[in-house]
Amino acid sequence: MPLRPLPSPAAVTPRRLRKAALVTVCVAALTALTPSAAGARPSAPDDRALQQEIDEFAGAPGGPPGVIAVLRDGRGTRVLRAGTADLSTGRPPRAHDHMRIASVAKAFSGAVALTLVNSKDLALDDTLRERLPRLPRAWGSVTLRQLLNHTSGLPDYTQAPAFRETVTADPRHHFDSRRLLDYVADEPLDFKPGSRYRYSNSDNIAVALMAEAVTGTTYERLLDELVYRKLGLRDTSLPQGYRLPKPYLHGYDVSVPDAPEDISEVLGASGVWASGGIVSTPSDLNRFIRGYAGGELYSRKVVREQRRWVKGASEPAGPGRNSAGLALFRYTTRCGVVLGHTGNFPGYTQLAAATPDGSRSLTFSVTAQINKELAPAQLERLRAVQEDFVCALLGKGR
Repeated sequence: MPLRPLPSPAAVTPRRLRKAALVTVCVAALTALTPSAAGARPSAPDDRALQQEIDEFAGAPGGPPGVIAVLRDGRGTRVLRAGTADLSTGRPPRAHDHMRIASVAKAFSGAVALTLVNSKDLALDDTLRERLPRLPRAWGSVTLRQLLNHTSGLPDYTQAPAFRETVTADPRHHFDSRRLLDYVADEPLDFKPGSRYRYSNSDNIAVALMAEAVTGTTYERLLDELVYRKLGLRDTSLPQGYRLPKPYLHGYDVSVPDAPEDISEVLGASGVWASGGIVSTPSDLNRFIRGYAGGELYSRKVVREQRRWVKGASEPAGPGRNSAGLALFRYTTRCGVVLGHTGNFPGYTQLAAATPDGSRSLTFSVTAQINKELAPAQLERLRAVQEDFVCALLGKGR
């Protein structure tokens, strides 16, 4: 969920970088068709229309400098891209470039938690009182299920004045990721658990802490053992600092009338952690969502629980009509249903989605932050383009 505008921070980064990076923090939380990745099949005829769409989207005033979409189905992989991965060199985006996946990281915390539910180390009705007794007593009745579908009522730590002041003063501040909920520890729940939906970055911090508590293992190691290795992810990680592995898609501030400014490494990841700190690539993310949305990591019983939908949308909203499950969203488009997650972070906006059986998958990444607070009209245009890509993925045309 994005933060409201912040005042300019102290001189830790250049003035324009500070302003661009701190206008919003999503933590929740990116030219002509070029040859696709090695092994990808040639573009289908209807890809020409999709290519024109992303060319126009990237080329519009205030548009993202770069766009890359990876579509995978039973016939192979197609990669469409527009613009550039790096304005200083002009090179095109590539499927193995690193990028911040923003709130799509919440799906990874869901993957860890639901794998532990599958192994009976956790239960969806486990409460914070049982698993994390150090947290405020007032939060004690919140369950793992409510954390995963954002019906917990936990106050969002990213909106706490003290957290915002720290980020303002030092965007690369190194937080103790496991103490992020301390910023709202003196606050009551926003509403009775289970009574309504509200997207909160605090939810997935608590999910990761519950996973650590029951296993005695760090969240980072759980990601490696339960997600990365099982799904064959080789270029995905959860860093603590602000550096990105090379090569990477450069993320930009595109506020008009200023020229795009590179803000890829302006913020540290420790302040978002399990809620939005993961770095991946379009290729790895596509593999992840195919396995995650397709139920590859756990039993059908757990998959059924994950897909108990409630009214709610991802942040930013995904294509079509949105419903919320357990760390997963259902996007009902004019061409059919896909399951996935979105995210945005300074310099990046993401969509990862797959069919419910995991046989078809899409990642759509742009190198600018687009959400309803910063650019509502552009978000609606982005959602329309994403829906066209979903239709192409499902073989339904445009």
